[in-house]
Parts: sequence; structure tokens; C-alpha cells
Amino acid sequence: MPSFPEIMHRTFFRTLSLLSPKGQATILRRYFDWWHRTPDPWKLATDSYEQQKYLSTLQHLPPRPYRRIIEVGCAEGVFTHTLAAAYPDAEITGLDVSERALARARERVKGNERVRFIQADIVTHRPEQRFDLVFCSETLYYLGRHERLRRASARLGDLLDPGGVLVAVHPWPEATRLHRFLDAHASLSRLGEQVYTASPRPFAVTIYGAKPT
Repeated sequence: MPSFPEIMHRTFFRTLSLLSPKGQATILRRYFDWWHRTPDPWKLATDSYEQQKYLSTLQHLPPRPYRRIIEVGCAEGVFTHTLAAAYPDAEITGLDVSERALARARERVKGNERVRFIQADIVTHRPEQRFDLVFCSETLYYLGRHERLRRASARLGDLLDPGGVLVAVHPWPEATRLHRFLDAHASLSRLGEQVYTASPRPFAVTIYGAKPT
């Protein structure tokens, strides 16, 4: 059962999704720039739960070479840095709505020319390239109502090369609602899901594959 602060948190972001996509993106950018007024506000680099979630996520990837990887909602690049170490031959992109978060992300991977960052909102972003591995973790619930989740799911599908892999990681059981539009997307097929209920904050790792065109 969600706590009262969690319910209010979700209600706030559902209300934002009543704005136009451009208006919603503007407010989200300002909100997350404010949220990142201090470094690593979610303690992603130090929290043991977050570190275990990163390891669990990587364990569920289909074993294959990945050459182009993108993390949607990368914040300050903690997991992006982990990906750069796990896939030393890959080109890696981090995408986030907050330029303040991305400035710290760039510092985190300074000197690594394989990693780049883009300031963009996933609902309105038009990708210039496709990727064979896409991550979207702890991001979709900020987009609010169903119409925006449908748009975001379509954009995530647009990021994938044919045969590419999409990994969605969100709280359980909320992931059931958040991932339903990925399940319904014509270009995606679900490859598997692992739910971690023993965690103090249960979560699901759901894997999708892009159907060949």
C-alpha cells in the first residue's frame, strides 16, 4: 500500500501531465534542476539498495554484445558510469531533463569519450540514432496519466534498433501500471520479468525486445 507522501507525489506529477507535452517538459526541467540543487539527492551513488538494484538489472540482460546504449532518465550519471565500466567497447548516451544533473554526470565520466549526455524530455524527444540497448529506470511515474505513458512508451520503442533490448525498472506493483503500454506497443515483445519482493522497496525488472521489421 503506497504511503501518503507517495500518493501526494504521484498526484502532483499526474496533475502536471494535464499540461501540453511542451509545458510539462518545461515544468519537469525546472523541478529537477531545483531538486538537484545539492549533489546526488537520491543517494544513488551510496545507497546499498540502489547499488544492488543496478547489479540485479545487469544480471537480467540477454548475453550479447551491445555497441550503442542509452539510459533514459540518467540523472547524475551514476548508472551510466556503471554501464561504461560494464561495456567498455560501447558508445553510451545518458538522457535527462535536468541540465544541472547532466553537468554533474559529465564530471562523473570526465575523460571518457565513449559517453555523452543529452538534455531532453522522453515524451517530446526525437532520436537522431537508434540503440541496441535502452534502459528506463524509476522514470515513467513522473510522466503522470495514461496518455503520457503511451507517448513515452512509443518514444522508447523508437529508440531501439530491430532486435534491440529495452530494460524497464520500476517499483512493484506500480510497474504493472507503468509497463502496460510497453506491453501493448506493437513493436515490442516482453522477454521476461523478475520481481524482487524481498527488497525493502520491491521493484520489477522487465525486459523487452524490439521485433524485427
